[in-house]
Amino acid sequence: MFTRATSLTGWLPTGGGLRDEDWARRHRLLTLMLAACVAALTGFGAFWHGLDRAWLVTVLLILPCVVLAVLLPPRRLPSVFVALGFTIVCGGFVSMAHGLTEAHFTFFIAVAALALYRDWAPFGMFLVATTLHHAVFGVLVSDRTYDHHSAMSHPLLWAILHGVAVLAAAGFQVVAWKLTEAEEKRAQENLDDSQAQLNIAFDETPVPTLMLAPDGRVMRTNAAYRTWLGLPDELPPGFSVADLPITPVGTGLTDIFDRMRSSRDPVVVTRQYQRHADDALLWVETHGTGLYDAHGTMRAMFVHCIDVTRTREHEAQLQYRVRHDQLTGLLSRSGFEHDIISMLTGRPLPATVLYLDVDRFKAINDGSGHATGDEVLRALGVRLQSGVPRGSLAARLGGDEFVIALPVTPDEGRRIGEALIAAMAEPLVIDGNRVQLSVSIGLAGAQGPGEAERAVLSADTAMYAAKRGGGNRLEMFSDQMRVAVQDRIVAEARLRAALDGDLEVTLPVWFQPIVAGADGRIIGAEALVRMRTPQGEILAPGHFIGAAEETGLVVPLGEHVLVSALRHLMYWNNDLGYVSVNVSPRQLSEPGFVPMLAALLARAPGLDPSRLVLEITETAVLATSGDFQSRLYAIKALGVRIALDDFGTGYSSLTWLQSVPADVVKLDRSFVAGLATDPRKASIISATLWLAQSLGMTAVAEGVEEVEDWQALRAAGCPALQGYYFSRPLPPAEFDALLRSGAGHSVDLVTA
Repeated sequence: MFTRATSLTGWLPTGGGLRDEDWARRHRLLTLMLAACVAALTGFGAFWHGLDRAWLVTVLLILPCVVLAVLLPPRRLPSVFVALGFTIVCGGFVSMAHGLTEAHFTFFIAVAALALYRDWAPFGMFLVATTLHHAVFGVLVSDRTYDHHSAMSHPLLWAILHGVAVLAAAGFQVVAWKLTEAEEKRAQENLDDSQAQLNIAFDETPVPTLMLAPDGRVMRTNAAYRTWLGLPDELPPGFSVADLPITPVGTGLTDIFDRMRSSRDPVVVTRQYQRHADDALLWVETHGTGLYDAHGTMRAMFVHCIDVTRTREHEAQLQYRVRHDQLTGLLSRSGFEHDIISMLTGRPLPATVLYLDVDRFKAINDGSGHATGDEVLRALGVRLQSGVPRGSLAARLGGDEFVIALPVTPDEGRRIGEALIAAMAEPLVIDGNRVQLSVSIGLAGAQGPGEAERAVLSADTAMYAAKRGGGNRLEMFSDQMRVAVQDRIVAEARLRAALDGDLEVTLPVWFQPIVAGADGRIIGAEALVRMRTPQGEILAPGHFIGAAEETGLVVPLGEHVLVSALRHLMYWNNDLGYVSVNVSPRQLSEPGFVPMLAALLARAPGLDPSRLVLEITETAVLATSGDFQSRLYAIKALGVRIALDDFGTGYSSLTWLQSVPADVVKLDRSFVAGLATDPRKASIISATLWLAQSLGMTAVAEGVEEVEDWQALRAAGCPALQGYYFSRPLPPAEFDALLRSGAGHSVDLVTA
């Protein structure tokens, strides 16, 4: 029996599930409706049959119910009096209508109204009171309860019928009530699941998170946030944004909160903060997202705080690395280019740009090692920074090149530049060794941010002029240098265009005979490149070799000359003894030069490698390092001969003549011109020829332009000669004709 009852109650609604605010809203509505019924009954009574005793009794009974519904504490008692009041309203209305059947409809309306309470006490009160009303009043005053004879004759039966009808109507309300509770239960379960997920997402996330009320009160924080700021698990009542133990640098927390609150879109603010617990400075990326209701009113704000201090520090380190040279700590090229524009902006007087390059720094690197070279550069950076006024910019552009922007006029900049030259000349002590340095400096003025790049280029140009002047000096940029720069730019453009074209047409290789000193017979030739312009003009090497050396284009240009020389040497076969080709230090410094030369020789089967002579200048050899020497020996290992060109123009010619693996010495034209009339030159030539012969070398005298000089060289025993007296450089076809004709000057010598 108990099990059945339990099963039955399981089908019924439990009741009482409304929240306090929802119950109060419904109770207020029903109480107002009950009070309104007094006015409605008064109006009906006045309209129907007048305000009789039934109206008076009904109103007097309703009013206490209204008062009690207002004054009694929630929830059950006031709702019961509302239900009792509605029972009196319905019964009184039936009595005032003299039992009119349609008046009984008010009971069905009241059932639906009282179901709003979703509470068995008022609902049951109304059902019981309704049944008693029909039973008691149906017997005692049947003429005011029913309006037909059958009901008056059998009031109990009709009381039961009316009660059943009201209960049926109430049953549907109970079913609706039960269904609503079931739906609400499912919704609550879903809400609980969502809330649990939110709790997990909120509380367990490693990102410090808090939830704020629109007025700035802290509604909730997660464990990560409390740990981050050292907050207790339970915050004191009224704890707000202003109470958080962290302060933005330069502004207030409320300012940031107001910015987030005023925007309907998510807001991201990255600021530096000071944490009160340890006074640490933190960079925090704050994400604020508002939660709004259906009316657009903010209900809460979720704030995520991401500590990006390490990221900011890493970015600062990267930015520092981009803006600064890692070796010296000076500005990098990009940092200098940015800062010099700021320096020149709004400056009424011109500033000064100094471009510095260390003289013969490669010799330090190659002779003492790159570690020593790096220490030298670091020490130079320190001297540069200490030798310039405050507000200057000092940068290392790469290698041993530095640039300085001085906030002074060019005249004052010249004085500072000369002081830097003197400071750099002071010996450095690196790993216990004294290193003597000198620098070449170019100076240019700059006024206005638009001249920054031009000033650096101008100072660079002036620096190269200082280099060409011997180094350890300062040169100021002039208009004449500007013309020279423009010429080099034009020469570089012209050379690039030629290298991109048909090389045999744009860069033809000509040949100048080398003849036997005894009879003028052609025994060899020097390959000399020319340039043919689009207009057909032939340009000598002086128009483009300088640009080729500075830009590195001499490497592909030199390879083209070697290819062409070997091809013609193969063509002339035994008619020509050898071909000599000029090779620049830039070419020899390339790691791939020797392998490239070996590959070219491999593509010339049957060619004796000794028929190829590579000419290097004496001054280039004197300025190079041990690595350069090893490459010369590698070239010798291929069987190729080496000629020391322009011999006699260096500082230690005789010493280097013994140490360089040269096969040929080419006497510079400065010793040949006027030889016949200058006994001192004759003595130098004779001594050099004797030394070369004793070292197993042969010699070639350059620049022979007079027959008297030929006679003098022949008398001195010079084995080979070259010069305009015998022939100018000729295109291959003309040289071939000269070679085939066997032309020489031996007859002229005999008859002279």
